[in-house]
Amino acid sequence: MTTGRATPAEDACTDVPDACTGAPPTAALGGPAGHAVTRVARLHRIAAGKALKGVGLYPGQELLMTHLWDRGAVRQTELIRALELDPSTVTKMLQRLEQTGHVHRRPDPADRRAVLVEATDDSCALHTAVETAWGRLEERTLAGLDPAERDELVRLLSKVEENLCQETMDCPDRR
Repeated sequence: MTTGRATPAEDACTDVPDACTGAPPTAALGGPAGHAVTRVARLHRIAAGKALKGVGLYPGQELLMTHLWDRGAVRQTELIRALELDPSTVTKMLQRLEQTGHVHRRPDPADRRAVLVEATDDSCALHTAVETAWGRLEERTLAGLDPAERDELVRLLSKVEENLCQETMDCPDRR
């Protein structure tokens, strides 16, 4: 949990002038909103990693599994596109998930060069555990916000997301 106060490392730098300009230090690169989004995203990623570790997954593996639970057997190339990850990263994720019995890979009968990936029946317990972990993370993330504030936060973050999609000209499917 963050207190909103600077860390000891940040405190140590508060009186040091900018090395390039000699100007007093700035509170945040680019502005307070960008800095806040960066801090929140970093902390949420750390909290999600801890929650997933509790169910035996690494960050990102839950997204791959969710794709399989939602769509059934898919080609490995579709997973790579859907997750927007490097093929070697997806391959490593699949190897780990296959070793733990959560996925099964097999040749695609329609094209023997392609590989189909599917969630195993044994992964159903994992599905429930992932949903529970993400639900708990959601509650901890939004603790202290009333329903109207939660709705407003989602509305504002959607606007920020749309701005960034336009800026990057890359707006992936919202999961």
